[in-house]
Amino acid sequence: MHVLVLADNGEPSPRSKDKVIQLPPPTKVYRLRFLISSISAIANQGSLWLNLPPSADVAFDRHKFYQYPVQARFHEESFIDVDIHTAGTFAFYWTFKPINNKDGSLFDIDEDDQDGTATGRDNPVSSQTRESLRATAKHYFVVQASLELGHSRLPFAALNIESVVSKWMGPLNTWPVKLDNIAQKGYNMIHFTPLQERGSSNSPYSIFDFLQFDSKLFPNGEADIADLVHSMEHEHQLLALTDVVFNHAAHNATWLTEHPEAGYSVHTAPHLTSALALDTALLKFSNKLKSAGLPTELRSTGDLDRIIDAIKVYVIGGNLKLWEFYVLDVDSILEQLLKAWENCSANRGPPLADIPSSLPELAALIRDQAGVNFKQLSTRFAKSLDNGKATDILAQYLETHGSSSGIRELIVNLLDEINLPLYREYDSDLTIIIDQLYNRIKYTRLDEHGPRLGPITPESPLIETYFSRIRTPDGSEIALANNGWIWNGNPLVDFAGPQSKAYLCREVIIWGDCVKLRYGESADDSPFLWDLMKRYVQLCARYFHGLRIDNCHSTPLHVGEYLLDQARLVRPNLFVVAELFTGSEEMDKIFVERLGIASLIREAMQAWSVEELSRLVHRHGGRPIGSFSKRSLSYINPFGEDDDDNEKYASLVHHIVPLPIGAMFMDCTHDNETPAQKRTVEDTLPNAALVAMCASSIGSVMGYDECYPRLLDIVQESRQYSFQTEPDRGGIGHVKAQLAQVHRELALSNAEEMHVHHEGQYITIHRLDPRSGNGYFLIARTKFQQENNQGLNTIYLHGQLAETKLSVHLSVIDSDTHELSSKDDDKGIIKGIATKIVSLQPADILYKDAENMTEITLPDNFPQGSIILLKTRIKAVNHKLDKFVRSEALNSVKSLSLVDLNVVLYRCNAEERDVSAGADGTYGVPNYGQLTYAGLQGWISAMCDMVKSNDLGHPIAAHLRQGTWALDYVVNRLNKYITSGHKNIQSLVEWLKSRFEAIRPLPDFLRPRYFAMIIYTAYAACQWRALSLMSSTVRHGTLFLQQLAMTSIQMIGLVNSASILPFDQVGVMAAGLPHFSTQYMRCWGRDVFISLRGLCLVTGRYDEALSHILAFARTLKHGLIPNLLDSGRNPRYNARDATWLFLQACQDYYTMAPNGKTLLEKKVPRRFPLDDTYIPVDDDRAFSYETSIHDIIYEILSRHAKGIHFREANAGPALDSQMKPEGFNIDIEVDWADTGLIFGGSQFNCGTWMDKMGESERAGNKGVPGTPRDGAAIEISGLLKSTLRWVNQLRSRGEFNYDAVTTGEGKAKTLEQWEDMVQASFEKSYYIPLDAAADGDYDVDAKIVNRRGIYKDLYRSGKPYEDYQLRPNFALAMTVAPELFVVEHARQALVLADAVIRGPVGMRTLDPSDLNYRPDYINGVDNDDFATSKGRNYHQGPEWIWCTGYFLRSVLHFGRVGADEKHSVALLQQITRRVKDHRKWILNSPWAGLTELTNKDGALCFDSSPTQCWSTATLLDVYQDVVNRNV
Repeated sequence: MHVLVLADNGEPSPRSKDKVIQLPPPTKVYRLRFLISSISAIANQGSLWLNLPPSADVAFDRHKFYQYPVQARFHEESFIDVDIHTAGTFAFYWTFKPINNKDGSLFDIDEDDQDGTATGRDNPVSSQTRESLRATAKHYFVVQASLELGHSRLPFAALNIESVVSKWMGPLNTWPVKLDNIAQKGYNMIHFTPLQERGSSNSPYSIFDFLQFDSKLFPNGEADIADLVHSMEHEHQLLALTDVVFNHAAHNATWLTEHPEAGYSVHTAPHLTSALALDTALLKFSNKLKSAGLPTELRSTGDLDRIIDAIKVYVIGGNLKLWEFYVLDVDSILEQLLKAWENCSANRGPPLADIPSSLPELAALIRDQAGVNFKQLSTRFAKSLDNGKATDILAQYLETHGSSSGIRELIVNLLDEINLPLYREYDSDLTIIIDQLYNRIKYTRLDEHGPRLGPITPESPLIETYFSRIRTPDGSEIALANNGWIWNGNPLVDFAGPQSKAYLCREVIIWGDCVKLRYGESADDSPFLWDLMKRYVQLCARYFHGLRIDNCHSTPLHVGEYLLDQARLVRPNLFVVAELFTGSEEMDKIFVERLGIASLIREAMQAWSVEELSRLVHRHGGRPIGSFSKRSLSYINPFGEDDDDNEKYASLVHHIVPLPIGAMFMDCTHDNETPAQKRTVEDTLPNAALVAMCASSIGSVMGYDECYPRLLDIVQESRQYSFQTEPDRGGIGHVKAQLAQVHRELALSNAEEMHVHHEGQYITIHRLDPRSGNGYFLIARTKFQQENNQGLNTIYLHGQLAETKLSVHLSVIDSDTHELSSKDDDKGIIKGIATKIVSLQPADILYKDAENMTEITLPDNFPQGSIILLKTRIKAVNHKLDKFVRSEALNSVKSLSLVDLNVVLYRCNAEERDVSAGADGTYGVPNYGQLTYAGLQGWISAMCDMVKSNDLGHPIAAHLRQGTWALDYVVNRLNKYITSGHKNIQSLVEWLKSRFEAIRPLPDFLRPRYFAMIIYTAYAACQWRALSLMSSTVRHGTLFLQQLAMTSIQMIGLVNSASILPFDQVGVMAAGLPHFSTQYMRCWGRDVFISLRGLCLVTGRYDEALSHILAFARTLKHGLIPNLLDSGRNPRYNARDATWLFLQACQDYYTMAPNGKTLLEKKVPRRFPLDDTYIPVDDDRAFSYETSIHDIIYEILSRHAKGIHFREANAGPALDSQMKPEGFNIDIEVDWADTGLIFGGSQFNCGTWMDKMGESERAGNKGVPGTPRDGAAIEISGLLKSTLRWVNQLRSRGEFNYDAVTTGEGKAKTLEQWEDMVQASFEKSYYIPLDAAADGDYDVDAKIVNRRGIYKDLYRSGKPYEDYQLRPNFALAMTVAPELFVVEHARQALVLADAVIRGPVGMRTLDPSDLNYRPDYINGVDNDDFATSKGRNYHQGPEWIWCTGYFLRSVLHFGRVGADEKHSVALLQQITRRVKDHRKWILNSPWAGLTELTNKDGALCFDSSPTQCWSTATLLDVYQDVVNRNV
């Protein structure tokens, strides 16, 4: 199975601008899985549409897409599986129902425009479907073809191709010996230039008849071709590749006379009329040079200047009148408009929105709204105006700006104004025309490197004609545009099309023997041509294993798609290579994926320097040696399947990542100069050797190995190739064969790793297979030109052995033959420069056993043009190593508990030092810093990007190459834990130790690869073990859900300095890391009970949930649960909310845990006496009696009912150095007279989670709470109602024995009465109506209201305006007690909060419109700002992540009220959108968690705890709610 992960918008992930999704050949049918995450944007009524046929029996039709509906669920990954059975290129897209993403759209599912959706021609959704669904853009993947030779598969990287021009091969009956000669040089494929009948120029690329093979060479036509290819494959072990030419035909092709519509003429392309007029005028001028007294042979630029001046006068300034193609005919249009003006009033159009105020504005408006043929050139004076529209605009203009008395003058001025920019355009183009003429004539007539065409004659005119003038059967002449190419042209724009002026501006480098073919938009535009080319390409595909697309960048994409589709119908396993020069890798990708191109032609001879050559070799040579594995570094099944056979899974599942576009790297091509021309003939050898060492398909041109002196003229050359190797004309053929064998050996072993080094004249390349350790090392001394002698530094190969396989030099025998001559000899044979291969002394190789290193030095005689090839072997590597380091990982972790996994995976620096008494911390990497965790997650977080980007220069990779310290650290730290209670990790330690021992002897450059492989494998095994111990919701959940769940292992662990029990070490939940990791600051009641449902109950960690509930229950005092537990030793009771969060956690445990009902009867020993006397933990009275949870619940209710009033024990600076004395007084009362709500706190303390106390003496805020939140906090009211509802339900079932409480006045109140009071008073107390007219129904002071349609944060606080602040706390109340809220009001409040206080990750803790809003928390700054100094604004705007969970839970509840299935899916998509940044955060965070808070708009807050327990816990709650509701 190959897995393609898709982003929320349907595009492949990771996205790449210049890489392509490539799948292997389907030698056997395999499965492709499209994986989407949860309810992504494309899931609502979503379907995958794929044009891959459902089976190999169904013919491929690019435009036929097959539908695969997706059944998406919020908490599980969704996927669609398809069978890959056919090679080719395939497209897919998604259709889906978009949901509204505008402000206020939280519960609104009306469709909304989506960025990135396909439009126009690329939108495959029918107009009927488009009314309700949207389509994404198309995306592509390429399934590679499978080539076989000799009954064995031949991977593309093993291809070695020689280009051959058939007309130089001689008679067909002489070919067998010649084919043997090619095969003996090591080639396994021949690339033939086109074999069809040639046109009058005799160029193979100027095809006379596309459907007939060269009759002189192949008298029996197709039969000869069939026999040739068959014998090549089966007798000579050669595959066959041929050029296909899609863009032009020979200018003398007879079929063009019958079907001139297949070309560009003034009839099919009127926009070329001006270009033809100019071309004709230039030809006439060329024939009149002599009579005009101008030179007919140019000898200087002065002659050229005279010619150009004459062109300006006699051509441009003559009767040509090119400007007529650009402008309006003023005289003609004036009369038309005046006539139309007379009837203007009778045909008034719609009024103009804006009346022009000036003539230029009027001209622009008329041009835009009434202009005809303004977008392109056409015939003379083709530009005109729609008279009716123009006069209507004129009339409305004159109504505002004058009368019609001067209408003629106005129109003349108007037309001149319209023409003004058109004349400017003409002038600009004319400058280009003159420049192009000058440069082209100079190149062809004067330049040293040009053809120097000689005298100007009718046969050789001054400038090439752009048109071929042919006679049609009826005797008329028609001019067809010739083909060519232009510099830096956009390959997606037809340079002969109406949007281009390339022919007029003379920008085309023309091929005078070729007519450019005109396909149009579809076969309807040129049916004969489409059919002809279909038969042509299928003819080629019938016989040849591959096609090389000539001039691919000029091939219209839709034409290339169609023709290659037709070819693949004949030969599905079609190898396609292309000559593609777009100048952009992004543009290359478009052609490659749309056409299914396997390789692009690239050439070593294009290098202008040794440095550039080394760059090309590096680019095509393969991946760097020591690269991190392309396969998934870990094999653990990500789909939640119960598959213990991990090795089997590893061999079956491949995660797709885009790959670089393949190259066919040629040492020299058939249309570029030879080494003897561009460099030196001696450079033939090192250039070829360097190419042969590359991990790509490679190739050459016939004559390169034979050292031909110059590029052969594809048109003029008439001699034949030389195949008989003469003793004195050795060339490099025999060496090429040895290099070819090495290339094939390396390719078949998948040895794709290399190291390239450039040092002056030298380039070295080492290519090897890291799995077997075998490789080859090439030393090449180039000879771009003769240079002084240069040595090469000693080469050191660490941990490797080496032996010389080849040491040779290419030497010129006869300097006379070195001349760049192409004269025919008496035999008509093309001869190469006389050279010979000279054997040199082998390299001096010395292996130093003590250092485990090989030293290589060159022989004394190693001149330019020499190579040495060495075979290398890494001593410590074999094929078993990869498998060994990945094996048995699951077995090594099968005994680990979740607490063990906390040790293995995590442990921040403070935790690690806590356990080791300060001796050991996290690992520090030079030039990188400390890892976040001592455990495996620390390494994974640090190495993730390094591995993904294959960054071998990363500080960690460098550190690993320098030594084995990291290996020792990983094992040694775990060994220490074995002796401190974690005996279960022994097996994992042994596994790690054995794997590290296996890689210690490796060369240092392989250590990063294998270290990463081991760490990733261990990490994945630990993840698998962790998930196997968690709930099925988590095991089968999305990756994001599992990442959230893993934070429960981060947060719950054993540390020496903290526990939940005073005398026993028990796993204890940390509020966050690293800030709250040890001692009394680790465990907070409020944080624990907000987090307990998500981190413990959702994940299935019921024992840990129970232990925390019972541990805190032991410490109940004053009717309160402590906020700071301090292991039960010195708990602090300064939180009003922790108690109610504890009761909610009890309710959640009762409901969710398998034996949750037993909680009520659990008994705990009490830390303090019932009379609240403070006693030390070692006092005999401590833990001297027991109470059940059932009684503790009632104790809390009854104590609150009577009122709670006390001063904190040990009050004073030792307890809290920031608090004022008054702040230690704790007062909590129930409003029995009116609301039943719980009131408490004061302006001197902060008893809820918003608990920041001012600390700055300088700013004067010390002891002044940032957010006192006294009064009745809305979340406590919600928690109270939830608890009362629960206990009343319990009582109704006989599970709760208490039915009433006693007030402070001694009056009895039943629990049902209490619940009813809260229910009745809640909306009146907290809701602020949207309409002020309804204020009378609520307790609202309109003078203080800042925002309406919300719920107050507080009720009757010490500062009345604070009641009316919009904060996120209402969502907690909504979640636990939704019955308190009027549905319409709740929805309205949630929509407003979504728009106002929801940030990218967290919820803003204060409305930005509030004057107290300060969104950036910087705790370390002590200044004069009372509001922010020393972080007093902790909860005055910074965005807290845990609040988002309750907000989304509220959205889920109130969005589901009355919703059907369609609305439910849309609602889940809205929620998914709102966690997209959380997904990114946890994925990218080195702490593998969610931060405590962010600053404004999601900005990183450096004072925030980077991973916080409740931040992930409340999002886990959201997923559980979805599961509970079975959405």
